Amino acid sequence: MKNKYLNIKILLLLFVFVNSMYAGPKNKYGLSSAPELLIPVGSAGTALAGSNLAAATGLDAIYWNPSGLTSLNGKTGEVLFSNQSYIADISVNYFAGAYKVPSLGTFALSIKALGFGDIPITTINNPGGTGETYSPTYITWGLTYGRVMTDRISIGTTIKFVYNKIARETASTYAFDFGINYNVVNSGLQFGVVLKNFGPGMTFTGQDLEQFYVPLGSQIGTPAEPRLTELATFDLPTALSLGISYDFKLDKKNNLTTHGTFQNNSFSSDNVNLGLEYNFNKLVYLRGGYQFTNDESNVSGFNGPTFGAGFKYASSSNFNIGFDYAYRSSDIFDANQFFTINFGF
Repeated sequence: MKNKYLNIKILLLLFVFVNSMYAGPKNKYGLSSAPELLIPVGSAGTALAGSNLAAATGLDAIYWNPSGLTSLNGKTGEVLFSNQSYIADISVNYFAGAYKVPSLGTFALSIKALGFGDIPITTINNPGGTGETYSPTYITWGLTYGRVMTDRISIGTTIKFVYNKIARETASTYAFDFGINYNVVNSGLQFGVVLKNFGPGMTFTGQDLEQFYVPLGSQIGTPAEPRLTELATFDLPTALSLGISYDFKLDKKNNLTTHGTFQNNSFSSDNVNLGLEYNFNKLVYLRGGYQFTNDESNVSGFNGPTFGAGFKYASSSNFNIGFDYAYRSSDIFDANQFFTINFGF
């Protein structure tokens, strides 16, 4: 009976926490910096449309809920590689590795890099191109820590370092993700709360923002003076999410898990994500999801269905391998495809 009342109290606290906080002001839709922070990584969570915030595990959980890092796909460590075909021939490559330190917690390092290819340089005098090319650099490094606090509660946090370079202009910043997971023991029910991308904004600076002008009214022969164009600072795309998952154990080998997430965004309308995952003996996984928005006039580009599949194999020598695929539809761009492989040891 005591456990029952404790579960109810923590559930109420989670809802009070979400209702009392917001991701940020709503007057800056579409004006956030570092949009690459919104690109999901990993196939399992993406196939579920991000609805598995309360049940994400291992390195796949770093993006959705860092508290899920405490459950690795391995006894002491895990390594994950992911490749995604994004929009406009942009590729997204992701690598992460984690290691569990006894009595201390689980630590992980991650890096996400966008590939744009070579882009022709054009000028006013050469609109067809100068013959030279450039390629933007968008890289995000992350350090994540997760810890099991009790048999019900896990916490996790990620500090991310963001670096952008376009031609000779650069911008950088840092951001934090904070996550908590509450597991109602022996019930199949889990809750999660996550605050993403909390940190200072970004401002581009560089040589190309400096130009030279002769002051108006100056005498002939007056040397030109440098003028620096100062660009505005844009806030990060902060989001506050609440998730719930429930695991139906159909029998000893067949499981069905339902997921739901509500996300309050500072950069766009809020969204609701729903997902369904079936697994056979924790070996073969089938996943599907759908993302909704509460504002039909707002088109995010990725509202709609997602689906995917996965395979995991655990050897007798504590070496595990998994492969996952995800397909994310788009209402504006070409659909995204994700391929992920992970190794546990």
